[in-house]
Amino acid sequence: MAETPDRDDLPQATVVPRSRARISVVWIIPVLAAVVGLGIFVQRILSEGPTITIVFKAAEGIEAGKTAVKYKDVSIGQVTAVRLSPDYTKVEVTAKIAKSAKGLIVEDAKFWVVEPRVTLSGVSGLGTLLSGNYIGFEVGKSNKAERYFTGLETPPPITSGQLGRQFLLRAHNLGSLGIGSPVYYRQLQAGQVIGYSLAPDGKTVDMQVFINAPYDQYVHEGTRFWNASGVDVSLGAGGVDVRLESLVALIAGGLAFETPPFESGTERAPAAMVFTLHKDRASAMKQPDVISARYVMYFTESLRGLSVGAPVTLLGLPAGEVTAVGLDIDPATLNIRGRVEVVSYPERIIARLGARDAATGQTLERSAQQRHELFQRMVEKLGLRGQLQSGNLLTGQLYIAFEYFPDAPKAKIDWNRDVPVLPVVPSTIPNLEAKLSGILAKLDELPYGAIGADVTKVLALVNTVVQDAGKAVNRVDADLMPELRTTLDEVRRLMVTADGVLKNDLSKTLDGATTTLADIKKVVEELRGPIATADLVLKNTDATLLGQHAPIQQDLRDTLQEVARAARSLRVLMDYLDRHPDALIRGKTAVKP
Repeated sequence: MAETPDRDDLPQATVVPRSRARISVVWIIPVLAAVVGLGIFVQRILSEGPTITIVFKAAEGIEAGKTAVKYKDVSIGQVTAVRLSPDYTKVEVTAKIAKSAKGLIVEDAKFWVVEPRVTLSGVSGLGTLLSGNYIGFEVGKSNKAERYFTGLETPPPITSGQLGRQFLLRAHNLGSLGIGSPVYYRQLQAGQVIGYSLAPDGKTVDMQVFINAPYDQYVHEGTRFWNASGVDVSLGAGGVDVRLESLVALIAGGLAFETPPFESGTERAPAAMVFTLHKDRASAMKQPDVISARYVMYFTESLRGLSVGAPVTLLGLPAGEVTAVGLDIDPATLNIRGRVEVVSYPERIIARLGARDAATGQTLERSAQQRHELFQRMVEKLGLRGQLQSGNLLTGQLYIAFEYFPDAPKAKIDWNRDVPVLPVVPSTIPNLEAKLSGILAKLDELPYGAIGADVTKVLALVNTVVQDAGKAVNRVDADLMPELRTTLDEVRRLMVTADGVLKNDLSKTLDGATTTLADIKKVVEELRGPIATADLVLKNTDATLLGQHAPIQQDLRDTLQEVARAARSLRVLMDYLDRHPDALIRGKTAVKP
């Protein structure tokens, strides 16, 4: 058997440590690329602004990658995605905002879609017709960042940085006003309505208005605001007065403000001050009365047409107004009667009465006792009473007038009552209505059919008369005109003969005067017949000539009048020569006074 070698004689393995492998140059390029990519990624993250989401009801004209987000017409971002909301009711718009505008994206920032808008108050967004719609942005005042916003349906009425002040107006109702309605100062647009809401108590409407600079400096603590919508038409002694702020205010509504003269010394109003919105300029500019007195009057006639605010006059001058109209039961007769409450302003009456009372010589100060005594004297001695009178016959509006009625029953006012009762007299309006009703009833009873028949008969008779007149004119043309021409020719011939006789015989001596007088008398006698005929023709002509023969009639009348005057002159001459024949030689003797 072979000998087994010793284990120690076997060769031993030597452990040699593994040498480290060197990095290959090939790996340098990927490493550098990764480092550069990581740097670019980090730099991009650091250089990019925030990504925001804006929710709109509709996204008309908004496109991803095209629509910009602008602030003061400077692009600060771009829309990256447009998608529907999870409930499919709205549109979510994702936009990337530049890092430079990161500080503007706060929780009260506002976003809206800028597009062409045509409203009653103006036109906006015309630039988007060429560039397309974009998202407008308005910076907020908060310091807290936000990335989720709800877009506005309409642009805000004012933008940040706009100079001016905001005020609050309180009105009973909104009327025709709305966001964007103009506010005028002396018919110049000075601001606009920027918002409105119902007051917490639900009884009034609060409107926010913004007055632009420099008009805001004219808003004082005593400034009055009123509704300038529509047309203000008033009828006075000077005629019809029409007031209109502008055509925009007529269509879209508007407001106006002004400081009354008696409030001109007040300080400038602070921002957000609350003002009362009056219904019109007259009520807004009305000077308040410090002292007022309440009275009540009872009427036993209809109060239709009498409303709250109706004027109360004293001898035709304003003295108060109606504050309440209702019904009451007379405790004596248990009959229902009308109850009217009025308020009067004693200062107005005192200002018109002068400094002293004419009856007592006392100074009319703000003394209730003096006012009561004066009013009591007017009621007892002069018969001062209240009466319902018509202020407008077309609308039927009534007012209360205090005037003197000397025949009115005696009355006395109880000044110890909380609300004194003033005496009244019945109105004359019911009597007038009764008379008008009677007149109308009589007119209804008239026999219009018989009257029409009589009128027809009269017209027929007039037609017959006209036809007879036409026949008479034709007869005058045919019968009387030739005879009248012959008469006129004979008169003209006799006048020529008389003129020749006068010229030849007046040169003779007194011896031939008798012969001349006889000839002249003969001529006159011969003229009497034609003149009488001419007078008769003239009368017939005056009675028959009508219409188109009026010029001929006038010529004939003038000619015959000349003939008549000539005949009268000859008759006077003959009478004088009969009494004074020597006048043919010596002339007419002067008459002694």
